[in-house]
Amino acid sequence: MRLSDAQAEGAALLRAAGIEGASRDADRILAAVLEIEPGALRMTEDRALTADQAAAFHHGIAARALRQPVAQIVGYRDFWAHRFKVTRDTLDPRPETEALVEAALTLPWRTVLDLGTGTGAILISLLAARQGARGTGTDLSDAALDVARHNARRIGVDARFRRADWFQGVEGVFDLIVSNPPYIAASEMAGLAADVRDWEPHSALTDGGDGLSAYRAIASGCRAHLSPGGHVLVEIGAAQGADVAAIFAAAGARVSIRPDLDGRDRVVVAEFPA
Repeated sequence: MRLSDAQAEGAALLRAAGIEGASRDADRILAAVLEIEPGALRMTEDRALTADQAAAFHHGIAARALRQPVAQIVGYRDFWAHRFKVTRDTLDPRPETEALVEAALTLPWRTVLDLGTGTGAILISLLAARQGARGTGTDLSDAALDVARHNARRIGVDARFRRADWFQGVEGVFDLIVSNPPYIAASEMAGLAADVRDWEPHSALTDGGDGLSAYRAIASGCRAHLSPGGHVLVEIGAAQGADVAAIFAAAGARVSIRPDLDGRDRVVVAEFPA
């Protein structure tokens, strides 16, 4: 099988399986097999794949046809300014979450706590962008924490990670608290795309209730771990802005809502008075 044959065959198989962006996904899988960037495929000589490369490519295409996310298949996701390892134990960092990182970097802070860190994408991106800052990431999943530690080592960020259920066991105070918590209501889970519903950890997607319990926990516990005048930034679902803003306002915060690049409500910024 030649490279061009693999591209055509992979795209055709994914189209037949009903995958949107079939050509793009086939190219990402093929590039990962060849250990090159997807954009370099068009400049790569149309050579024959080795038997191992062809087998790995076919395995990846078969996995994608079953709706496994491409990031899990290739093992990484590019987010903000870095590449992060991704596994089935973590959420796939999404472009809309970059709105939280962007908002946080406009604020004054030297210490940050990331609740439900997953891959560590938010925390590591923030620490890498702000020299001298310190941060801690927490998660209930030991497997996710292992992924986050790997990402921090590879990217060269000195971050601490610990297993914790929201603030339980967290010590100290921080200038900034951030979180992309499970905010999908249990009633909405069945309507999620199979790529998400069947492959990403449910504990990171939904609270099993109305989708707001994480915000209640963060709002009720944050003051004990927040420096005077500190901020809490949380990612939200597009229809949750008013509800989440009300939760933090009731906890004494001055609240604003930031949109993502598509103009949808995405980040609630809660500033607590000194």
